Amino acid sequence: MTTTENGTTKQQAEQVPVAVRPRALAWRRRRASVARFWRQYRTHRAGLFGLGALLLFALLALTAPLLVGSDVDNVTDAPGGPLEEPSAEFPFGTDRFGRNLLGLVIWGARVSLLVGLLAAVLSVAIGTLIGVTAGHFKGWYATVMMRITDWFLVMPTLVLAIALATVMPRSLLTIIVAIGVTTWPTTARLVRAQTLAVETRPYIERARALGGGHWHIMSRHVLPNVMPLVLAQTTLIISAAILAEATLAFLGLSDPSVVSWGALLQDAREAGAVSSGHWWYLVPPGVAIAVVALAFTLCGRAVEQVLNPRLGVSR
Repeated sequence: MTTTENGTTKQQAEQVPVAVRPRALAWRRRRASVARFWRQYRTHRAGLFGLGALLLFALLALTAPLLVGSDVDNVTDAPGGPLEEPSAEFPFGTDRFGRNLLGLVIWGARVSLLVGLLAAVLSVAIGTLIGVTAGHFKGWYATVMMRITDWFLVMPTLVLAIALATVMPRSLLTIIVAIGVTTWPTTARLVRAQTLAVETRPYIERARALGGGHWHIMSRHVLPNVMPLVLAQTTLIISAAILAEATLAFLGLSDPSVVSWGALLQDAREAGAVSSGHWWYLVPPGVAIAVVALAFTLCGRAVEQVLNPRLGVSR
């Protein structure tokens, strides 16, 4: 039986095509990595609680048009009277226009979760880009980028977001941009530190010796190694983004025609719910914001522990 140069038989070489073998091996490794991640994640009870809560809110947000209808925010044809207490017909009571608060909270989940996710993605994308490039190129470019990052770090994030939301048109896009461009410095710092650590590894030197360019090294070697950190940071930033969106909406800087949890709190403030004792106007959206923010935080901590067990985060 003849053998090839690498010691395998011709029959074995013919059984697995050369073009398919690396691709199949890569997918097999990815599936094994995902399965290993899930096995370790399941050991974190707090992370499972957070994941379950997020899945529940996501399901409510996706099925909101079927559960409450698309006219839930209609003020001219409200189903109840103004500021009715919770009852069998209206479990969360009604707002100052007579709208069903349960339906408004469910509908508001769509906007709050969407804004939080998109703002977090924008923030992490900016931070990752600056962190990877500053860690890779070093020199004057890294110095300039890190000084800009330091400036954003020392400035109050909420004040910057309010300033941007004030000068830009009131819309969901404005809120997403205002949150995204003011919350990236922490990610940039973390990613740069991880990039510097990766750049010292021997395979980076081998890639340079073999003629690998800057883009090849950053995209094929550095970025895959910092992605676990980016994933964990994303889950943590989403909770902060949801809180920031609620704060901006509460201050009246969001689109007034859009129903969100922060906008419901702002409506309750304008209606004098705090001084008049209409607690049902405040509690449901406030609890929803707190639960979702806590759920994302628990998921983020669990992801951190799975991806980097040396952090020692409690379960």
